Amino acid sequence: MGAQRKLDDFTGAEGPVAPLAAVRRRVRPEGFPEVWRVHEGFVQHPYLRPAVVRALPFQLELARIGLEEDLLVVLPTGLGKTVIAALIAAELLRRGDGKVLVLAPTRPLVQQHADSFRRWLLPLRIARFTGTVRRPVREGTWTDVDLVFATPEIVQNDLAAGRYDLRDVTLVVFDEGHHAVGKYVYVPIAEQYRRERPDGARVLALTASPGGKDERIEEVVAHLGVQRIEARSREDPGVAEHVHPIDVDYVWVDLPPVARAIRDDLDEASRATARKLQQMGFLRKKPIASLSVKDLIALRAEIFARPGPMVRRFGPLFHQLLLLHLHHAQERLETQGLAPFLQYLDRVGAKPKPSRGDLAFLRLPEVVRARATAEETLRTSRDLSHPKLDAVATLVRDVLARADGRPVRILVFAQYRDTIGSIAESLEREGWTVARFVGQAARDARDPGMSQKEQAQVLAGFRAGRFPILVASSVAEEGLDVPDVDLVVFFESVPSEIRAIQRRGRTGRSSLGRVAVLLTRDTRDVQYQAAEVRRERSMRRIVRRLSAAARARAEEGSAGAVTPPVRRRRGSPPAV
Repeated sequence: MGAQRKLDDFTGAEGPVAPLAAVRRRVRPEGFPEVWRVHEGFVQHPYLRPAVVRALPFQLELARIGLEEDLLVVLPTGLGKTVIAALIAAELLRRGDGKVLVLAPTRPLVQQHADSFRRWLLPLRIARFTGTVRRPVREGTWTDVDLVFATPEIVQNDLAAGRYDLRDVTLVVFDEGHHAVGKYVYVPIAEQYRRERPDGARVLALTASPGGKDERIEEVVAHLGVQRIEARSREDPGVAEHVHPIDVDYVWVDLPPVARAIRDDLDEASRATARKLQQMGFLRKKPIASLSVKDLIALRAEIFARPGPMVRRFGPLFHQLLLLHLHHAQERLETQGLAPFLQYLDRVGAKPKPSRGDLAFLRLPEVVRARATAEETLRTSRDLSHPKLDAVATLVRDVLARADGRPVRILVFAQYRDTIGSIAESLEREGWTVARFVGQAARDARDPGMSQKEQAQVLAGFRAGRFPILVASSVAEEGLDVPDVDLVVFFESVPSEIRAIQRRGRTGRSSLGRVAVLLTRDTRDVQYQAAEVRRERSMRRIVRRLSAAARARAEEGSAGAVTPPVRRRRGSPPAV
């Protein structure tokens, strides 16, 4: 267990935290008749700092519902989900001596929420529990505080060890509540809270994107134990006048002839391998050309499920691994470029103990030929690894040209760490200052991870406008508050509606938002984008239905449908 720091030494954005005795001896103030008052555009409450929290009607409405019922709030990123949590927390803390537990899936989010609550609420005793790569870090203790901000893994480990329980917690906030599926740690925490919660306690779950399938959303709701779902969009009455629209552009590029030739080689190898699996009785439900990563992962489970001795499974498993490698290699080639394609081959070969299937993949004649062609092209050609790199430079140049001397912030998302390096290098060659933002895990000496301190420093520099471009992995998709981003670039389309919504939500907070999605014609980019659009439409339809059903049960009337969180889409999006 990490060293304990005294709470008296723990200071926040507003200075030292008030001593415990001052908080506990304080007479509980009388509440307002309507819980919160609005004065000159700001919310008033006995536990809120004066003239700090703007009074937005939809936030107050959702907070009132959250005081009465366990609630899942579906609200686009940037519309103040954390404010709703703070409003509910303030009133529940005023009503009694219980504490509030705010959970978030990442350390930067935990710190961000703690800082926000300090800005909005009067001084209360705060603890922050997070984890580093090697050990947990505790700032404060559970017993002596009013507000605990934590990553869920730390809390679950403490609960399992019996260090404390949840009997004195009057509110649990599950930020990014869509994670409450499968074996994620939100699930056992919510289950224990249902057993131990005191009378009048509440659950508040917050998300911008609960999922695109009935089963997933229903699983989230069931695991969290909430009955009420409330959803709002940027275009809903009472919301639209307080937010800024987001424009989405599709920027199309063509796969270069060399890459198309390499793709043909990989495709030939994939079809030959898939036909062998079909001869063994597998892969007969879908055309070979439409197989996805999920299909290939499911194939492994199907192979193991077949009856018979283990020796009969070796052949199908060998070809399943070959096909999976070929799929990954082709995806990197099409959507990322020649350099990430080669880096993938290098990583397979650099495994400490490569399997027989790994080595066989690298020795396939088509792969050997593809590697030689890619290496020769990068060595002799002046063309970049992928035409998307030129497209990113053009977008950046356009934004900088219209900046008029003000600081510019451009956020580029890339799926793969190898691609992040390629993007940063190509933009730096143009003379621009670029920073990378990735997770803590180190890939190798060329691709080190970033500590929490390094992540915080980079985000602070980006917010302050010390550099214009941040190239980030998925670690920046959820919840990080970076205001006034001029442009968000998707280097590739992502088939996940959850990740797409999270990425888009990094812009359009304080001014008109702009998103550019880079798509390569006749590649998996197009398939993934069409899948994302389809799943997002499905998510909106499901959430609208569930939200209406919950309102009907509560006899609350209509609260507005969920509509697309964008104003318009320019360019030609993929057909769905």
